[in-house]
Amino acid sequence: MKIKLFFILFTIFFININAQDYIFGKAVSEDKAEIPDVTVINIRTDERVSTNRDGHFMISGRAGDELRFVKTVYERTNQKVTKENIGSPINVTLIKAATLIAEVEIKKEITGDIKIDSKNLNPPKKVQKLKSDLALYMSQKSDPRIMAARPGEFVQPITKGTFSFGKTKNKWDDMDLMNYLQNALGEKFFEDLKIDKPQIQHFILYILRTGFERNKILKYGYCTEEDMNRFKNAVFNRLSAYKKP
Repeated sequence: MKIKLFFILFTIFFININAQDYIFGKAVSEDKAEIPDVTVINIRTDERVSTNRDGHFMISGRAGDELRFVKTVYERTNQKVTKENIGSPINVTLIKAATLIAEVEIKKEITGDIKIDSKNLNPPKKVQKLKSDLALYMSQKSDPRIMAARPGEFVQPITKGTFSFGKTKNKWDDMDLMNYLQNALGEKFFEDLKIDKPQIQHFILYILRTGFERNKILKYGYCTEEDMNRFKNAVFNRLSAYKKP
């Protein structure tokens, strides 16, 4: 007798645990219009139903289930079922998915008029010739003389880091270095030293030829910031000797 009673109670408990309720609701768009033929899926049971023409649906489930709403041109939407949804409707709003508009190339159509069609479809001869001349010009190599310095213009060659084997000719001579130092330091530097403008070059050559080490500068044709500082120190050390009668 006790065994039968236990079996009956267990069966009732099992039925209550696995009992399914019915969940109902409505699917609408962003502007509150009913959406028919929306597929409603209970993810736990994989049961599927469709909304009717008024957007209503009914599907078996229970609290804790998750419903998925799928409809073409709308974004997929999931809705969790709560205890409040058992016995009260679930209203779901579906949002339209963004669509990409293909780029359309607008071409001029043939009109049948030879003058108009030839103008629209065929570029002018001047334009064709210009494009042809530009293509020919871009394919040619530049003349090295274009980048050469103008007469009387001093340009410091950028040759730092150049390595060669055997005896090489210096890139600069004392006159090149003198011109570079005069331009780099500026007239004000020498004016502050009380060196008259006509005497600036003479003074620079005096510093160079009274022990200023410059072999590396002349070899590579490049004067570093360290070289400039060495030259300034030499100027300050020999200035008084230069000005002595």
